[in-house]
Amino acid sequence: MLVTNHCILRLLQPGDYKGILQLYRNEKVRKYLGGTVPEHKIRENFQQLFASGTPSCHWAVREKSTESFIGTVSLDLHHDGNATEVSYQFLPAFWGKGYATEAVKAVINHGFAALGLPEIVAETQTENERSRRFLERLGMEESRSVERFGEQQTIYRLLHLN
Repeated sequence: MLVTNHCILRLLQPGDYKGILQLYRNEKVRKYLGGTVPEHKIRENFQQLFASGTPSCHWAVREKSTESFIGTVSLDLHHDGNATEVSYQFLPAFWGKGYATEAVKAVINHGFAALGLPEIVAETQTENERSRRFLERLGMEESRSVERFGEQQTIYRLLHLN
């Protein structure tokens, strides 16, 4: 479990399915992530997380004061097959309140301190100005651009400074 001033992050559990469903069915959340996902696909992917038997680095983020599900943050293999990527999704009701900053920083710090990662990357659609500004506020620097999923993507990186 990771704890910040306003958030509790714990590894995803089967009981988080309702929150995951809210994220993947929300048009605002999924605007730059390929659109909403059909429920049967959400259920299938969610179940695969638990069936693999490998340790997960997918956290459910809950508001500390109410324990409400507010989003997810994960560390996973990037599309390039080499780097570790931080990804995040938050319900719109919690946007602009600092929760994402706290939660993503906590996961990045965990990646560096507990997992010994040398760098962490993030990929966002180039058109997603809000996400790009967010990654820059976290100290990430634009690394390169690629076309993926039929859209221009910007890849950011943050090096672990010992």
